[in-house]
Amino acid sequence: MPRYLRILIAIPLLVILLPIVLLVVGAWLLYGVLLNVLVWICWCARGRFVLLVYSDSPHWHDYIEEHIITQLPRSTAILNWSQRRSWSWYALPVRVFRYFAGDREFNPIVIVFVPLRWAKTFRFWQPFLDHKHGKSQPLEDESRRLFSYLSQHGIGDRSPQRPQ
Repeated sequence: MPRYLRILIAIPLLVILLPIVLLVVGAWLLYGVLLNVLVWICWCARGRFVLLVYSDSPHWHDYIEEHIITQLPRSTAILNWSQRRSWSWYALPVRVFRYFAGDREFNPIVIVFVPLRWAKTFRFWQPFLDHKHGKSQPLEDESRRLFSYLSQHGIGDRSPQRPQ
């Protein structure tokens, strides 16, 4: 096919597809903003700022329960990925997790909300993979970053607790 013909076809396609792509991206971003606002209103106003998602994997389950959960605020929302079949797809913690965690390296993850700020995610999948191979520094660094962020924003009483 000659070059001028490809350009002739590409221009109308671009004119048609670009607004659609912009609309989809805009809707996705608006959904994220609405989720953030909903969390600020429904959770942050009541003292809940943290969502933790982890699973029963032997690689991190005990560590998460002994070293992470015990230092998170009592009000932390906790989802167990291993029990995802029982999750309600429309529940706020599930919607928040699915939006902010994405579809890679999402388990375990901690999502922290501070009013009037975009949600901050702390991904532990890679640090646990490194830990499994004898490198514990990335796990310690990510944990330190998480608890430093919580402390910076005055979040948490760090009282011992167990998942429900």
